[in-house]
Amino acid sequence: MKLRADRQGAHRVAFDKNKKRILMTSTVCGICGQMVDKQLKYPNPMSPVIDHIIPISKGGHPSDLENLQLAHWVCNRQKSDKLFNNQQNVQKDIKNIGNRNLPQSLDWTLYRS
Repeated sequence: MKLRADRQGAHRVAFDKNKKRILMTSTVCGICGQMVDKQLKYPNPMSPVIDHIIPISKGGHPSDLENLQLAHWVCNRQKSDKLFNNQQNVQKDIKNIGNRNLPQSLDWTLYRS
């Protein structure tokens, strides 16, 4: 089984450093926009996790601070590794892309994979 880049090697150290920074400075889920209780622990579905805004599997950087955000565990699971590229929504200026909430830290209507 191949480990992801954020779980091994040089990226692991950078990811851990940036994870600590995000946990110290962020308080809101980047996916749903609600407060994150950092005292909750897994397996609580509202426990804090670090989400890759652009998933590693879609070419996102494994440890870059600009690609990481605080999220609820359940929100991160629902987002999974999916991104949406719907040109009709961009033309109509509709903010709802697909059928799920995506991180608010990026204008997803402009994203092109």
